Amino acid sequence: MIMPKLKGAGTFVTMDELKRQAAARALEEVRDGMKLGLGTGSTAKHFVELLGERVRAGLRVVGVPTSEATRVDAERCGIALTTLDDVDRLDLTVDGADECDPALDLIKGGGGALLREKIVAAASDRMIVIADDTKWVDMLGRFPLPVEVIPFGLAATRYAMAKAFAQGGVSGQMAVRKGRDGHVFVTDGGHWIVDAHLGRIGDARRLAGLLDAIPGVVGHGLFIGLASTAVLAGANGIRVVERR
Repeated sequence: MIMPKLKGAGTFVTMDELKRQAAARALEEVRDGMKLGLGTGSTAKHFVELLGERVRAGLRVVGVPTSEATRVDAERCGIALTTLDDVDRLDLTVDGADECDPALDLIKGGGGALLREKIVAAASDRMIVIADDTKWVDMLGRFPLPVEVIPFGLAATRYAMAKAFAQGGVSGQMAVRKGRDGHVFVTDGGHWIVDAHLGRIGDARRLAGLLDAIPGVVGHGLFIGLASTAVLAGANGIRVVERR
């Protein structure tokens, strides 16, 4: 696979390198003794790897992974792990995002771990979002909105979702997510994901509330009011945005 490259300051930087730069900047916020939420996805994977280097050098932290994939990566990197059954509050969660707007509201879930990511983020005193700067948007919705659903009664749930979208002032095609093998993608919690291609979401907070009210919906990718800081890496360097 050929990685896209961005030109800046006389050099070329791959998207993967930008993600690692954002992860390295977020790592500066980690202190000895912290309880950390460990996100899922390609950018969060860099954070876990860099955190592992610090742990092997003597840093003492404990992490709560947001997916089985992250758990495997963290164990490989030597990071001590726990669960939210054993600790009820985390100091910091570091995770990626598919989109981030100026209010630091997010669309997440491209990696399929949105429900666990939201549970962990909500249990944290702070959430730092790390991303390359292509994820920064003026309004959420360009990226398809993932909605995690119970397979039982899917047709009724999709009908309710369509009504919620109309009430929220958006519309678009919905598709059940498929895995690389062509079969329905199943989350770590045993649920399915419906990806909704909505375009621009004018009132993300209202839409989030409407989706939360649907019995068959167990989670969605609108992360409203959870992120406190965004670390965005681009060809011209790192930009840190704090929630107002």
